[in-house]
Amino acid sequence: MRPAVSYRGVATAYAAGDGSGSCLYGASDDLMVAAMNVTDYESAKACGAYVLVRAAGGAAITVRIVNECPSPCAPGQLDLSRQAFAKLADPSVGRLPITWSLLSPDLPGTIAVRYKTGSTKWWCGIQVAGHRNPVAALEVRTADGWRRLPRTDYNYFLSADGTGCGGALRITDVYGERLTVDGIAVRPDVSQPTGVQFARH
Repeated sequence: MRPAVSYRGVATAYAAGDGSGSCLYGASDDLMVAAMNVTDYESAKACGAYVLVRAAGGAAITVRIVNECPSPCAPGQLDLSRQAFAKLADPSVGRLPITWSLLSPDLPGTIAVRYKTGSTKWWCGIQVAGHRNPVAALEVRTADGWRRLPRTDYNYFLSADGTGCGGALRITDVYGERLTVDGIAVRPDVSQPTGVQFARH
């Protein structure tokens, strides 16, 4: 998913339940959410992205990507929550031609960091949430400089040998902005605010 690109596809609908999904953000009060097709999900790179979806008739909505839509979801396809789909068309339509593009919304609050269950100073998984723009990379500070962590398709960045766990983090968005945060202790399953947020674009 790239900024300033308009994608074409179809919208379908699914029962989003409590708004959680494969991005593992957990339950959400806001059910304006969607699942992204495998191609554009890009192994969780789409997680947390805000997307403007337009139907041919002119109706438009903003959704947040919280889930992955497996095959047969095609490239360009968005599986919207039933609540979101209903704002574009009658759910009986089933499949709706759409265009969609990445948004950089006016978002309250700051980015939060969560360490995965089982994280310690010897192994950790790190999740970034509440970000205005999609996260492109997460790095940890080491004695030799910054080290980029691999991202899983369930939206955690893993430090398999514990390097950097509990230390300074550098988070980069798809626009190239880098934010450095420190003082985030290894506290598994706790959402810890960072006090910083990406700029709007």
